Amino acid sequence: MQNTGCIWLIGGTGDSAMLSTLLDAVAIPYLVSVTTEAAIALYPQTPRAQIWVGRLTPLQIPSFLQAHQITAIVDASHPFAVEISRHAIAAAHQAAIPYLRYERAALAPSPSSEPTPLAQPDRVSTAAMPLLPEFRDVAALLASGILNGHRVLLTLGYRFLAQFAPWQSKATLFARILPSPVALEAAIAAGFTPDRLIAFRPPLSVHLEQALWQHWQISLVVTKASGRSGGEDIKRQVAQTLGIPLATIARPALTYPQQTSDMAHAIAFCQAQCQSSGVSSP
Repeated sequence: MQNTGCIWLIGGTGDSAMLSTLLDAVAIPYLVSVTTEAAIALYPQTPRAQIWVGRLTPLQIPSFLQAHQITAIVDASHPFAVEISRHAIAAAHQAAIPYLRYERAALAPSPSSEPTPLAQPDRVSTAAMPLLPEFRDVAALLASGILNGHRVLLTLGYRFLAQFAPWQSKATLFARILPSPVALEAAIAAGFTPDRLIAFRPPLSVHLEQALWQHWQISLVVTKASGRSGGEDIKRQVAQTLGIPLATIARPALTYPQQTSDMAHAIAFCQAQCQSSGVSSP
């Protein structure tokens, strides 16, 4: 049977790379979209896999769906990449095609329900310290004032760094960013000097994470609720080992038509959509 369509896999994460491998294994044709050329290497190079590089605007998505004969959408973008998720949900509704959100499972929240008083920056203990409760967003974190006077490591990605520019005079800020020109430019624009930046694609090993915190004499770390595959569990482990407070930004709230953290469920969804639309492997 001639191929009459495919799955749009919204990629750019390790989760999407695993899903693409599974889709390839069950001979389901798909198109994965990524935003950078560097991400292409994550995906299988097979006849069933098409890779599209770039950023889609809301106006471009409908023609994109039509041009590539998309029969269903599996959104495996990063938990904090809500913009593309919102656009994809709207486009799926408009085109009357199924949409499934695949999102990595979140780690259990901190047992703390009240903010934990921080030690003075020069008095951080080596004893294990509890996690701070999640902050709903970066604005809430900054409004709390907990960064004041600390040596802070930011592991939030470059898009959030501009919000920390006013804090360059209130705390000693360090940032870990992706090894890309756009990330470096954003960090420099936000006031970060080269000696307070490290470009590395996460996740890091426990030993490397710990060595970085110790080398920079970090007294507070800020991260995202990115789950195990985003290295959140490793940061928690290092924070407990070194007695360094870990402030976590909660995932943005977004209502999805369908959602799963089970890859088998996501593959079954794709198989069902292909069968209903008459798609077969090349």
